[in-house]
Amino acid sequence: QVQLVESGGGLVEAGGSLRLSCAASGSIFSINAMAWYRQAPGKQRELVAGMTRGGSPNYVDSVKGRFTISTDNAKNTMYLQMNRLEPEDTAVYYCNVAIRLSAMSVPRFYWGQGTQVTVSS
Repeated sequence: QVQLVESGGGLVEAGGSLRLSCAASGSIFSINAMAWYRQAPGKQRELVAGMTRGGSPNYVDSVKGRFTISTDNAKNTMYLQMNRLEPEDTAVYYCNVAIRLSAMSVPRFYWGQGTQVTVSS
């Protein structure tokens, strides 16, 4: 069984910073890919940033130069550093991680519970 626990959301003024964390626990053989999504009220969930194991990160245009996705493989934890936040970044943020449970298994995707980020103007 795998569990993803998110933390780090909150209320911040425009121009401020937050760092989101997503810690994976359980019977994890390897983490193959990770991503952060967000969903604002009345809008569809959108991919914000993602990266595969050993690969380069990709970002939606609206956060390029402001957000950074990273991972601590030893801790099975991924992060989203968010700088120069804007009111338009207000949303619930979700981590999504592709995890292999064994050397013989294919990756399965797991979701975090979501964390609210609110940016005031």
